[in-house]
Amino acid sequence: MNTKKAIIVGASSGIGREVAIRLIEDGWTVGIAARRQEALYDIKACYPKQVEVANIDITKEEAGTQLLRLIDTLGGIDLYFHASGIGKQNLSLQEDIEMNTVMTNGIGFTRMVGTAFRYMAEHGGGTIAVISSIAGTKGLGAAPSYSATKSFQNKYIEALEQQAHLRKLNIHFTDIRPGFVATALLNGGEGYPLLLRPENVAKEIVDSIYKKRHVRIVDWKYRILTPLWRMLPRWLWVRLPIANDKTRNS
Repeated sequence: MNTKKAIIVGASSGIGREVAIRLIEDGWTVGIAARRQEALYDIKACYPKQVEVANIDITKEEAGTQLLRLIDTLGGIDLYFHASGIGKQNLSLQEDIEMNTVMTNGIGFTRMVGTAFRYMAEHGGGTIAVISSIAGTKGLGAAPSYSATKSFQNKYIEALEQQAHLRKLNIHFTDIRPGFVATALLNGGEGYPLLLRPENVAKEIVDSIYKKRHVRIVDWKYRILTPLWRMLPRWLWVRLPIANDKTRNS
């Protein structure tokens, strides 16, 4: 039986790292990529025969070519998992924060997911799974570009899934939408409500991929809250109080 192959972009920390380790321990061969290579080599040191490492910055034009090179190194791909993303609250609407978020969560996301899609379309299919966020449910005044790009990711994956059906491609999609997760980019989660542990989120992600779920909100508390947020009328939503500046990523 052939060993399954996965590539995880954004595997240096947090959810991406936890998912990588779970897949490796399930017997997958895994290509891990991020801007920071040191943390990636820590994983490879523990699993030298199952892991390949690549330095990829998804905001750079050459990132798609680098992904294809990593796929060739693995000898193919069964799963592309996109865990790379940034997010900050930005009440003062600083331009650099807004543009960096759009560049990473919008352009970088499109570049990498599109590259994986085109490869799978030409090589028999596979699975594309991404971490978006519950932040895409509504426009968040405290984090405009973050919530907007997460909504973009939701719609982009939905559109690609429809295209795969229209073209009769054997490509499956899983859109993971976590709530607040205790990661380094969220300063460990101090002061955030309904906080989730990365290892628990990773377990649910891998289970959702195996079960070929289309959309998975993590966890059950957010599966209750998110539909309630959708039901709020716009006039009420825009009048809700917003928090002070904090870095956010989920």
